Amino acid sequence: MKPQPMDAPIGALLIGVDTGGTFTDVAMLDASSGRMWVAKTASTPDDPSRSFGQALADGLSEAGAPADQVERVLHGTTVATNLILERKGPRVAMIVTTGFRYIVEIGRHNMPKRANPFVWVKPKRPAQPDDIWEVPGRLDHRGRIVQELDEDAVRAAANEIVRQGIETVAVVLLNSYANADHERRVGEILRADYPGLQVSLSCEVLPVIREYERSITTLLNAYVMPAMSSYVDRLEQRTLEQGIHAPLLVMKSSGGVSSTRNARARPVETVLSGPAAGAVGASFVGAAAGFSDLICIDIGGTSADIGLIQGGLPYLTTSGTVGDWSVGLPMIDILTIGAGGGSIARVTSAGSLQVGPESAGARPGPVCYRRGGTEPTVTDAHLVLGHLTPYLLAGRFGLDVDGAKEAIARHIATPLGLDLEAAARGILEVADNNMVGAIRVVSVDRGLDPRDFVLVPFGGAGPLHGGTLARMIGCKTILIPPAPGVLAALGLLVSNLRAEFARTCLQLAGRYDVDRIAEVFDELRADATRWLDAEQVAPASRRLLMQLDLRYKDQGFELELAWAGAGRFDETALAQTIAAFHAKHERLYGFRSSDIPVELVTVRVDAIGMLPAVAMPELAAGGSVSAAITGEQRVAFRDGPAQVPVYDRTRLGAGVRIEGPAIVTQLDSTSLILPGQWVQVDRCGSLIVREESGS
Repeated sequence: MKPQPMDAPIGALLIGVDTGGTFTDVAMLDASSGRMWVAKTASTPDDPSRSFGQALADGLSEAGAPADQVERVLHGTTVATNLILERKGPRVAMIVTTGFRYIVEIGRHNMPKRANPFVWVKPKRPAQPDDIWEVPGRLDHRGRIVQELDEDAVRAAANEIVRQGIETVAVVLLNSYANADHERRVGEILRADYPGLQVSLSCEVLPVIREYERSITTLLNAYVMPAMSSYVDRLEQRTLEQGIHAPLLVMKSSGGVSSTRNARARPVETVLSGPAAGAVGASFVGAAAGFSDLICIDIGGTSADIGLIQGGLPYLTTSGTVGDWSVGLPMIDILTIGAGGGSIARVTSAGSLQVGPESAGARPGPVCYRRGGTEPTVTDAHLVLGHLTPYLLAGRFGLDVDGAKEAIARHIATPLGLDLEAAARGILEVADNNMVGAIRVVSVDRGLDPRDFVLVPFGGAGPLHGGTLARMIGCKTILIPPAPGVLAALGLLVSNLRAEFARTCLQLAGRYDVDRIAEVFDELRADATRWLDAEQVAPASRRLLMQLDLRYKDQGFELELAWAGAGRFDETALAQTIAAFHAKHERLYGFRSSDIPVELVTVRVDAIGMLPAVAMPELAAGGSVSAAITGEQRVAFRDGPAQVPVYDRTRLGAGVRIEGPAIVTQLDSTSLILPGQWVQVDRCGSLIVREESGS
């Protein structure tokens, strides 16, 4: 796609809005020309829909475009995530099979790895036993009726739930993954007798084995449903207030988007909405630069989200967690730690330096933001060391250098007996080491060498840390996206519609029933087709991916494999899929076994609605490096201070090379290039950073 003149007419517009802890980011793309505009606005944690509406207004203003040219609005949200992490959801009820009132309370007999077993206390569940009602009725593991459902008991439970003022309820009946008739009947009764009650059925949320995971996932869906439904209503209103009548799509944890209808019904699918969009964006810019194996780290104001991309695809898991809870739905495997630009630095009572996980957030924010913050943060440390210029957002947002120095001196340097620069450097070293530990979890702990990957640092603070992190983990190449501070918003623009359908179908080796496998696939494909119809996806834009979850007999968890039959269901296709399982198991765990039977556990079908492809806009070639220099400033490196040139990234053309040390500024982020590193601008505007030895 060739660059377009700035006065070229604007065609159909796509808008992506990603809500972060400090800023809400917007990326707007002209689908016909590839021109892109970005903007940032302060987040409004009390009502994120306000910053969403402001982001829409800012994006339209930045592009100088009318609202009626917007073709699609896409959104990454933290509403469900924050409700779960902060435990601010409403009182929620559960209806379960008699004898299973304590299934969520018991949970799994494990505790966090870093927890002290002598003082650790099991976290309070989203629903307490007193808010869980048991009803008679029972199915066996094959879905056969052992005891008929007691509908009078269901109505009695519903009456009491409503009488107590509870507005949302999860229904999880034993073995409903094998036969959903009883559970669906409970749903029919609740919805008919009490239309205002919000109902989550496990057969609609997660119809697979493992009672605890199915229960907690359905419970969390009910827990976030009221707030998410209200939030989606406000989003639609904000969109209309801007004069936009285009479809609004919401990012899911699996890296696809879906309609607001789906977000209301299954809001738990959005718990990693923002981080998933970032991983999709990293995959997109990586592919444009010719890289398919990436470690991506999104460093924002409050957290760092780390993920792995292999072969151009983000790593997916069905064993993810959000806070203290398991979520059994497919999601991009992202590890989140409390390390961001707003992470607060403190000296502990033991005299050690601690950075995070507590963050200054959007309000008051770092001391240098002049919004009332008093405790030093990672951003303040960068400013004191000269990594940041005194202005952000293309000169629109001034920083308080003296305030940052005073805060670090008073809270860190003086208590520890350090000079100012050593204290600031110590803050960054603690934060960097926390992030390196997380990077090793997603790479080394899986038997992968981070030196074989390209590091993609993004988010507002990512490019400030990328050079140091790459050296610490041995990455030879760093890719800084064209708009790193709004990469998640870009990821929204390049996502496709997606929904996942799964059903447990337990079969042991030697007793495989290929006809039954085909039958389940057909049922799931029918569900997927109905979803695609509801999303109004044209037949030519539909893709169905078929997969099996397999394990060795007596293993606790499964591996997901693509069905090898390409639409053919026979013994040969099954044998090929099982052979792929053996190979994948050996690759991940170092061994395979021909003596242990392989069990089939779950059948899956992913429905994908391909949205019109978006090409990465290309950058004009050439340009004078010296003309991009806007000044220089003193930077305090570990090996001593240096006067470092400051470059305006918007003036750097494709092919331009910069020698480190350097600072590269732009609207949404600042990149720090260390001594001994060099940068080349690729054709799409990404900064490809390598060490001098790689030249």
